[in-house]
Amino acid sequence: MRVVIVGAGLSGLVAARSLVASGADVVVVDKGRSPGGRLATRRIGTATLDHGAQFFTVRTPAFQRQVDDWMRRDLVRVWTNGFADDDGHPRYTATAGMNSLAKDLATGLDVRCSTMAFSVRPRDTGWEVAIDDGTAHAADAVIVSTPLPQAFALLADSALPLDVSSMRLDYDRIIALLATLDGVSLIPPPGGLQAPVPDLAFVADNHAKGVSASPAITVHASPSWSEDHWDDGLDELREALIELVEPWLGRARVLEAQVKKWRFAAPRSPWPDPCWIAEGGSVVLCGDAFDGPRVEGAHNSGLAAAHALTG
Repeated sequence: MRVVIVGAGLSGLVAARSLVASGADVVVVDKGRSPGGRLATRRIGTATLDHGAQFFTVRTPAFQRQVDDWMRRDLVRVWTNGFADDDGHPRYTATAGMNSLAKDLATGLDVRCSTMAFSVRPRDTGWEVAIDDGTAHAADAVIVSTPLPQAFALLADSALPLDVSSMRLDYDRIIALLATLDGVSLIPPPGGLQAPVPDLAFVADNHAKGVSASPAITVHASPSWSEDHWDDGLDELREALIELVEPWLGRARVLEAQVKKWRFAAPRSPWPDPCWIAEGGSVVLCGDAFDGPRVEGAHNSGLAAAHALTG
């Protein structure tokens, strides 16, 4: 079975690995420069900063098996059992940055980055995924793991019966600040603050977290603040976010700061099922819009998508 997967985030990569293990011929295409999606890590000088997902939890056996494998290979560790209080529930993080987990999953797969799919179209037999350079990949089945508004656009020419209102599910937006510092921050152990003020969703000290060799922080603005300021200029956003996080900088000064916008940060009303299967079963949608907007949800949605094709 030939399968094309659109999207090399966690869900798409997990689906690809499962399908390859079952004997399928799989190609993964992604418009980004590297796999990972919101498993995103950036390097600024000697600093390493996670700027998408900051940590993950484990609640299901399927994801626990994956995390146990990563733990055995020292790719992940327990960061903390709570930020304000120790609730005994582990929050895991990647030892080399969250993107290292995507790179681990992509190992051995045919992942083609900087490759933008713009249409999924039916053929006499099967499907083709059209690429923006004029080429196309033929497939017996297609998995689309992008945010649902992008998936809907890709399937516009598919002749599939799509629920327009559901496929255009709205998402929270998040604006992030990545900043290197000349000294340690005042963010208390373990190095993370959840919603310390209404305008901030999360603040992470990447050095205290064990990811960065030098002081560096990641700031996620709240969805409401991000929505209100989405169209502001980058310089204006940079200064505003530095001002919001200033109480936790202490004497440390910002050396370099970058702004990152996440247009599809989290679905406001996640799809209730782990994936969506088209009539006939040869086109499947998956991702963190399904089974809850968490790292674990994206992982398990990818497994469900692969299972939908292999039975």
